[in-house]
Amino acid sequence: MTEDVELLDDLLRLCAAAGAEPEVHHSLPERRGSWEQAPMVLVGDDAARRCRGAARRRGVMLVGRDQDVPDVWRRAVEIGAEYVLRLPDSEGWLVDQIANAAEGVGRPALTVGVIGGRGGSGASTLACALAVTAARAGRRTMLIDGDPLGGGIDVLLGGERTEGMRWPDFAHSKGRVGGGALEESLPALHGLRVLSWGRDDWVVIPPSAIQAVLAAARRLGGVVVVDLPRRVDEAVAEALAQLDLGLLVVPGELRAVAAAKRVASMAGMVLDDLRVVARGPYAAGLDERWVAQALGLPLVGELPLEAGLLAAQDGGAPPGGSARGPLARFCTAFWERALAPEGVASRTAGGAS
Repeated sequence: MTEDVELLDDLLRLCAAAGAEPEVHHSLPERRGSWEQAPMVLVGDDAARRCRGAARRRGVMLVGRDQDVPDVWRRAVEIGAEYVLRLPDSEGWLVDQIANAAEGVGRPALTVGVIGGRGGSGASTLACALAVTAARAGRRTMLIDGDPLGGGIDVLLGGERTEGMRWPDFAHSKGRVGGGALEESLPALHGLRVLSWGRDDWVVIPPSAIQAVLAAARRLGGVVVVDLPRRVDEAVAEALAQLDLGLLVVPGELRAVAAAKRVASMAGMVLDDLRVVARGPYAAGLDERWVAQALGLPLVGELPLEAGLLAAQDGGAPPGGSARGPLARFCTAFWERALAPEGVASRTAGGAS
């Protein structure tokens, strides 16, 4: 809302950068409800006086170039503005806020990371199965491969040749990544979107790109599953920081438990909620509860063995692809608990199978 032509040009440019289509007025809109229902209202400092008496609401921002004038804060109070912004200093922050409003700010995705307690523990298989079962239940789902040395999680889904962007395409991402644009750019496999690694030369993905991509995925809502490596470097730490919950897959053997202790110690420096998924067969005297107690972590349950899993993958079926299989049933039960109305509380309280 402004009559300042130069300010309007700036704001239209910022809206375009954020992927938002604005509704422009010179004064309070005559159409009833437009002021109240817009996700965000940007008021030019020239139009503040014309907004006196408007209904109080969240998301009003007073914008101008010279906001050092003595009465700018009084004008902001009069119209109930939450922020007073000066351009061009605040352009980057304002683009982020406009983009959030354009995409809709709902409940962020439940973001679950899966980590192997040792090599070959089945963490990638569980990550795929969790994503496949969530998508089959109609949930908006994204599977993110956080392990550049894992061979590409899209291979487990039979989609290594599917068109779409991979991690190297995001290597130079800075600032904000649009959630909708991210979703549309990724390969679609088995009802979910997958971000995996390319087959070309090694590409280093900086932590800033990891942060931008995961933040965009979370804003879409639904669920995000991240397959993580056992090491913790700066980029992996950035991914861990955005998780709601981590699942540590630990085979039932002493050496695996010893290795998992080191992984848990490193991941626990960043991730508050880490839980154990035990996997048989077990060494003599061990069971899933012993594994969890030895690690001092809550037990989610025992990852079931599924006969014919490798053969099914060779035939193009992903892990968890059989809705009646034990792996799919395990994952379905996990999502039902995690996404229950009390799920937010249970994510911090720990849960048993």
